[in-house]
Amino acid sequence: MKRLLSPLCYGLMLIVTHTEAAPFDKGDPQVGKTLHDKSCLACHDSKVYTRADRKIKTAQQLAGRVSGCNANTGAGWFPEEEQHVDAYLNQQFYKFK
Repeated sequence: MKRLLSPLCYGLMLIVTHTEAAPFDKGDPQVGKTLHDKSCLACHDSKVYTRADRKIKTAQQLAGRVSGCNANTGAGWFPEEEQHVDAYLNQQFYKFK
């Protein structure tokens, strides 16, 4: 039984590890930086991402905020472009895993 259990546990561990993708893994941070610098810096500087009382605490909140800003400012980004900005902000400032 021990011999069967060990490979089974290893296989399950691989499946679980593989299905937990990093947030914003579909986004390109370099593309996101370009979009961010063009649209976001018109309203605020990067201090909003690093202040002690920042509002964004999770990857989901970050994605929601980027989507909301896109809609409110009329940036006109497609969902893929929002993912690029999410990836840039996460890589540069938030570091959500």
